[in-house]
Amino acid sequence: MPGPLRIVLVDDHEMVRHGLKAMLAPFRTRVQVVGEAEGADDAVPLVTGLDPDIVLSDVRLNGASGLDLCRRLREERAERRVVLLSVYDDEQYLFQAMRAGAAGYLIKRITGEDLVRHLELVHAGETVIDPGMAGRAVASAARLHSGEFWPGARHGLTHRESEVLSLIVSGLSNRAIATRLTVGDETVKSHLRSIYRKLAVNDRAGAVAAALREGIFQ
Repeated sequence: MPGPLRIVLVDDHEMVRHGLKAMLAPFRTRVQVVGEAEGADDAVPLVTGLDPDIVLSDVRLNGASGLDLCRRLREERAERRVVLLSVYDDEQYLFQAMRAGAAGYLIKRITGEDLVRHLELVHAGETVIDPGMAGRAVASAARLHSGEFWPGARHGLTHRESEVLSLIVSGLSNRAIATRLTVGDETVKSHLRSIYRKLAVNDRAGAVAAALREGIFQ
């Protein structure tokens, strides 16, 4: 009988890595965590040395992202199986993950049983997507194909980042944006940092100017 799947975890939060190991522990006959890393630079040599069946990485990492890590690992070995785990159920992240060559995109609310089942499907050669995102992703892909998409998509903004940018243009504060979108202040700040980076600006005023200049919002 084949042994358990050998998994390397990549997440810049030690607590998250401990949580994932605890979640997978009851399934030790099916999966085994053989290594863990905080970021892409640590993960690449670790994965090269251990040669796991699957790399399970967060999308957001300090430094290079999980998307960058996926690309680097697949450039090194095209058949490398990388599954991205995220708190963001935004279709644009999913599309970016698929373009990077990921074998899966799952949301962190997943249960241990479902995570193990999806990892086994990936090892069998399938591509897995969070079930809650699959239908929305198909609809979004159809709109993208027809030229209809959310404002800012052509600049790399996710749907939620586009929403945040529209509220910035409307003059709302971070707290007001958090209340409107029913998210935490830190989540808003995270979206702002991503928006600034993608629009090549340094602050809210620059983001508003770029949105108006590029015709993202009028």
